[in-house]
Amino acid sequence: MNNRGKRYDEPKLNIKKVIAVIIAFIIIVMFIIFLKGLFTKNEPNTKITSQSYFSIFQNGKWGVIDGNGNIVIDPFYEEMVIIPNQKTDIFLCTYDVDYEQGTYKTKALNSKNEEILTQYETIEALANKDNSHLWYEENALKVSQNGKYGTIDYTGKQLLPIEYEEITPLLGIENALLIKKEGKYGIAGNDGKIVIQPQYAEITALGKNSIAGYIVKDDSGKYGIIGYSANTVLPCQYDGITGINGNDLYVVLQGEQQILVDKQGTEVLKTGYDEITQILKSQDNGVIYKQGNKYGVMSTTGEIKIQAKYDELQEAKSGILIYKENGKYGIIDMQDEKKVEPNYTSITYQETADIYIAEKENYEADILDSTFATKLSGMLLECNTEEGYIKLLQEGENKYYTLQFEERKENQIFPNRTLFVSKQDGKYGFIDKDGKVVVDYQYDDATEQNDCGFAGVKKDGKWGSIDRTGKIVQEPKYDLENYLLVNFIGKWHLGEDINMNYYNQD
Repeated sequence: MNNRGKRYDEPKLNIKKVIAVIIAFIIIVMFIIFLKGLFTKNEPNTKITSQSYFSIFQNGKWGVIDGNGNIVIDPFYEEMVIIPNQKTDIFLCTYDVDYEQGTYKTKALNSKNEEILTQYETIEALANKDNSHLWYEENALKVSQNGKYGTIDYTGKQLLPIEYEEITPLLGIENALLIKKEGKYGIAGNDGKIVIQPQYAEITALGKNSIAGYIVKDDSGKYGIIGYSANTVLPCQYDGITGINGNDLYVVLQGEQQILVDKQGTEVLKTGYDEITQILKSQDNGVIYKQGNKYGVMSTTGEIKIQAKYDELQEAKSGILIYKENGKYGIIDMQDEKKVEPNYTSITYQETADIYIAEKENYEADILDSTFATKLSGMLLECNTEEGYIKLLQEGENKYYTLQFEERKENQIFPNRTLFVSKQDGKYGFIDKDGKVVVDYQYDDATEQNDCGFAGVKKDGKWGSIDRTGKIVQEPKYDLENYLLVNFIGKWHLGEDINMNYYNQD
């Protein structure tokens, strides 16, 4: 095989804790994503349970634990055991790796340590990533026989027949598998449905999801666009397609020149700029263009709306732009009126909540509402639009707010938790939902209870864990000072490498 496994050495990080707190909310989001995702089908060998499973690393070997911290698969394997879905007892093991030959073997185990899905030569998860997180494609596994590839679901049902030369996720796009047959590429969904038949020399994503469609290249080297429904949006007649699109407008290349065309291929705009960087949400507002090293706004008729004078310019929502000037970020409207002065190291717009997160040099952030008023300030730990809360570190304590900026207690945000961190006279303990002290104020630091019911506690510079009743599971003994996120499953603590989501006892 051409695939080569990767050997994971135990990671070593040395990052300042204050920066770690900022990054930690990303890891928390990843952690939550790994804990979620329930499927509905069941078979004798694989089951969907309320239990969660996690990879472990101990003494240079990899295995699996459950959400109670019990070992399910002994630490035996040289390579990380892959768990495609944390709620499904399918564990993918890689072994007999030969780096010189570039070969390896794989097998699938269940929670009884039984080998399952044995009819395939290899069985692998479909790993994907974008700029902010890693994931495995939902309910689809890649399998091989006789040098050809197909896909199955978690119950073993065949989705794509084993007849393809390659099957890989389209990078950064969920539910879009790049399939190759007879040297040509197509697109299939995780469910095995063929979206684009294998007939192109190259396929890339047009936008941020599969619904946006795909950029395709034919055998003559020309580019076009195929929609999500396999309809031809633009024929393969261009020298390139940038991926910049919106309002049924597309930025294509003729030679080295960028040209704005509509879905009929009619030229809309072709002069007055060096580069088009964004098509604005309102068609009347046109595009963000670049002239020299500066950015401005131009209508689709070529009229200059905002002169090219900003170091960066990006639309947040219709009529509102985030700009950079003299190294700092602010907000303007389409009349070039400053709504927020350039005082921030970055500004991001959270569309679901309709808020702006404006980062400051002291690692804190201002949370602005849709009128640009500052509603909250502090170190942002999490903005969870699915659950509807914002988590900030303020004056050394975690505080929760709704997306309408109303303060809430931890037990209001997480009603199923049994213990809640409390601080008194500089020490940490835990109370129940009625405010009764369950764990005395004796710790120097503590983490909130996680979804598995465990919390971390720190004493004399060392970390340990308690269970959902407050009982000590692991006496504090671990030095986790450089860890970006402290989290326990039983006696196992989250590993130091932020990219891998594993636990150990080292």
